[in-house]
Amino acid sequence: MKRVLVGPLLRVLFRPWVRGIENIPGDGPAIVASNHLAVIDSFILPLVLDREIVFIGKSEYFTGTGLKGRITAGFMRGVGTIPVDRSGGKASEAALRTGLKRLDEGGLFGIYPEGTRSPDGRLYRGKTGVARLALESGAPVVPVAMVGTDKAQPIGRRIPRPMRIGIVIGEPLDFRRYTGMESDRFILRSVTDEIMYSLMSLSGQEYVDIYAATQKARLAAGVRQTGGPPSTAAPGGRPAPDVQVPEPPQDLPGASVD
Repeated sequence: MKRVLVGPLLRVLFRPWVRGIENIPGDGPAIVASNHLAVIDSFILPLVLDREIVFIGKSEYFTGTGLKGRITAGFMRGVGTIPVDRSGGKASEAALRTGLKRLDEGGLFGIYPEGTRSPDGRLYRGKTGVARLALESGAPVVPVAMVGTDKAQPIGRRIPRPMRIGIVIGEPLDFRRYTGMESDRFILRSVTDEIMYSLMSLSGQEYVDIYAATQKARLAAGVRQTGGPPSTAAPGGRPAPDVQVPEPPQDLPGASVD
């Protein structure tokens, strides 16, 4: 219901353009793995899909106080976000099991492999939870690059500014060749790096080979590093793909492509 009410407003404000929508399976389970640039990622992506999608989201979105907290919690539930305790342990395991249940039911499950929003627009090292989901479920992984949401809603900005936002959807990745190997940490890292490489290729982002949460902690502690944090060319130590940040289609001013 919230999507029906809010969807038209979001379309007017952000005029989303989409490439590769045909890569979303018409039915059956699939893991939608996206880069994460802003809170509104979880609002815009469901808006352009014909199928319902649910996400994992940090539990803080559901525990805020006051009017803002209640609105945020209600909106997160409305777009199908599943709360997860980012401190790890049993709570995170429960969230993964919830994802597996969703996939077992034949639905779409969205996940941000970086685990948190990028602090500076770059693509950070992926966590292996997405690989576990893929190997344990056998579902394909559809990589998705959000484009421009960090410009519309930089970290610290509560209300996003109206502007065009893009979504680039890549071809599904099949990892069934690794079935039964979900306990092998080297396989999990390899699968995760392959997913992140695909996201890098779609988004044109610079890759940083540390976790986004680690970089956020360094920034919060006032740690400054000349030239930024250590980086590598691409996930898994591969050469960086020769790509650029996608541009919106050259259509008429104010037109929407979705």
